[in-house]
Amino acid sequence: MIEKFAEMIKECNSIVFFGGAGVSTESGVKDYRSADGLYNTVKEYGVPPEEILSHNFFFQNTETFYDFYRKYFIIKAEPNNAHKALAQLENSGKLKAVITQNIDGLHQRAGSKNVIELHGTAQEFYCAACGKKGNTKNVLSEIKSKNVPKCECGGIMKPKVVLYSESLYDGVAESAILHIANADMLIVGGTSLAVYPAASFVRYFKGKYIVMINKSETEYDGNADLIIRENIGEVFRKVMEKI
Repeated sequence: MIEKFAEMIKECNSIVFFGGAGVSTESGVKDYRSADGLYNTVKEYGVPPEEILSHNFFFQNTETFYDFYRKYFIIKAEPNNAHKALAQLENSGKLKAVITQNIDGLHQRAGSKNVIELHGTAQEFYCAACGKKGNTKNVLSEIKSKNVPKCECGGIMKPKVVLYSESLYDGVAESAILHIANADMLIVGGTSLAVYPAASFVRYFKGKYIVMINKSETEYDGNADLIIRENIGEVFRKVMEKI
């Protein structure tokens, strides 16, 4: 399968990668829906993590939200083989975009430049009252000190992430769809394709090959030209040795 994957990459020159939480698990970042993921293991708050990560909960229970955020989103993690390989493929000119549902910034740290962050980024904050962008270092320092970060105007600083019941940021969906529609190869990795509207973007692909790299089945597997059920970092390490 690795040989076939490598041949597909060699053949194509307009590749797009669409990834989810499973891309970062080998970096020590928890995913959401697996047996060991946040949604199945975090019980200490008395409400499910899906509720904590919602628009209403943020404004009604900001202190609890940031306690959760501090424990599970402010962690030390380094890019793994998947992040590094995608950066190399972009540098070679073959990969045109990384579309990610992750908010950890690991793709950029690995060297990827054209990264479309569907659900925003945990690296930026803005005031929910006046809209002013916050100083990331200062805001993170407040969160680590178990304080609710505030703006100079007195408003609450909010992470630039798309919470449940919020819409995607302007232009993000259009950019992702355009890249997928123009790709000759779509690599889908580390995602159950269960989060909408992001998962629906895969339907816009009209190119040669869809490759699925995921440990569990997805509803789009029937459309795939190649399915690999291995750790995504290991898959990319092996395939880059063949290219």
